[in-house]
Amino acid sequence: MSDNTSLTSDSQKELLGHPIGLFVLFFTEMWERFSFYGMKALLIFYLVKYHLFSDDAGSLLVGSYAALVYALPVIGGFLADKYLGFRKAVIFGAVLLVLGHAGMAYEGDAAVKMADGIIVRDAGALQVFYFSLSLIILGVGFLKANISSIVGELYKKGDARRDSGFTIFYMGINIGSWIATILCGYLGENVGWGWGFGAAGIGMLLGLITFIWGQKYFMGKGEPKDPELLRQKVFLGLSRETVIYVISILSLVVIWQMVQRHSVVEVLLMTTGAAALIFIVWYAAVKSTKVERNRLIALTILIVFSVFFWALFEQAYTSMNLFADRAMDRTIGDSTVPAAWYLSLNAMFIVMFAPVFAWVWVKLGKKNPNAAVKFGFALLFVGIGFGLLAYGIEASALGKVSMAWLVLAYLFHTWGELCLSPVGLSYVTKLSPMKIVGFMMGVWFLATAGAEYIASLLANFASLPEVAKGETIDIEAAKAAYAGLFETLFYIGITVGIILLLVSPLIKKLMHGVDEETPDVEASTHEIENAIN
Repeated sequence: MSDNTSLTSDSQKELLGHPIGLFVLFFTEMWERFSFYGMKALLIFYLVKYHLFSDDAGSLLVGSYAALVYALPVIGGFLADKYLGFRKAVIFGAVLLVLGHAGMAYEGDAAVKMADGIIVRDAGALQVFYFSLSLIILGVGFLKANISSIVGELYKKGDARRDSGFTIFYMGINIGSWIATILCGYLGENVGWGWGFGAAGIGMLLGLITFIWGQKYFMGKGEPKDPELLRQKVFLGLSRETVIYVISILSLVVIWQMVQRHSVVEVLLMTTGAAALIFIVWYAAVKSTKVERNRLIALTILIVFSVFFWALFEQAYTSMNLFADRAMDRTIGDSTVPAAWYLSLNAMFIVMFAPVFAWVWVKLGKKNPNAAVKFGFALLFVGIGFGLLAYGIEASALGKVSMAWLVLAYLFHTWGELCLSPVGLSYVTKLSPMKIVGFMMGVWFLATAGAEYIASLLANFASLPEVAKGETIDIEAAKAAYAGLFETLFYIGITVGIILLLVSPLIKKLMHGVDEETPDVEASTHEIENAIN
């Protein structure tokens, strides 16, 4: 992967008041998230309906996969910070993702439940499936944190457009997710699983092409800090850069096995999380000034609270997805809405309400709440969403639950996401010491990894017995199981949200006026509306 530090005159131009490179990253991330969420929307259904996994096994596999997807950016971020630079890391990750999604398109034979209850599965197809997941996991590890870091590098410190740029970038994620859940969801459940997964792979290929074509617009950002260090021969005549790629590819064997072993993933998460925390404490104590130390502490507290939010929010791909399929009335006239389509509500609401939230932050001016307050509201919103679901189940009496309650739940969850996720990405770049921005972006995603695994454990509180093709699900039993889970999640969200709001003044003090240095305005309404159109 050759260096790309030369600039053209076009690379200095702007579009809608932002560097052109932002929009290259916007479309790259849009297609990458198209592939990621298109596949993820189908994953639990593919496991439970095609390979006849139990709810427990399916949720744990989804949780382990998602946890590894978000844990690997810690390593990918470190390698990019130290050696590769963000641009090279993104290209390498994107190539792996294209290969992984291509492998997902291979279905193999469907599982069969025998008369004695034994389930016979296509072992070869499952191993191809697991290896494809490992390619995707490693690919996201190199791409996810580093593409966000390039966005941050496009803006100088103190540039008031930085938060706006991150929100525009975040819109690309949700547009990709919106299209993917509708297209891939329909193809997977109505045409064939391979068609749904294959469409996701085509999206990733488009993302790779977009990034390679548009890298000239990055104004020299995202390049290796020491190109000579990368070119040094370190093993068998191979350069350090080549060795990094070779070791990464060999690590696929380890990831391939780990994705099939949930207990190993659990130990990895605890070990990696502890190591990251130890490094943060060491860096804060030894390498930081007082202001840097306090800001790093504030960021770490925010990251810890984000775990609670994502553990609740990520029920969308397990318990909420299965609830929609099994216990919800999905009929409109003579048509039945595919269960995966309801996942598109989140992305649709993001596109609808991002301008509204941006307008609110702008109108509040100096009264605009800091990140801790916004995180607190995010937790309250996600808790309320589950409270509405629990109430809707109770109010349904006999029969399936009205889809209106799930729509309302996704609405509140989306409001919570708008208060937390784009704000969190921006604050990682603002509160982190410059030398470890990539690492801290990785830690942000590592926290999400832990939350993903916790989400799968929570989802299993509402798991139902194995159901083979054609077997009828007990609707009332399903409703009772999901009502119990959703009520518990309601109390968790409300309680943790209130706690965070109470301690928010202390967190604001630790930030040492970072909002005054870089105004906390996620975007102007005009910029977001133009980005959508």
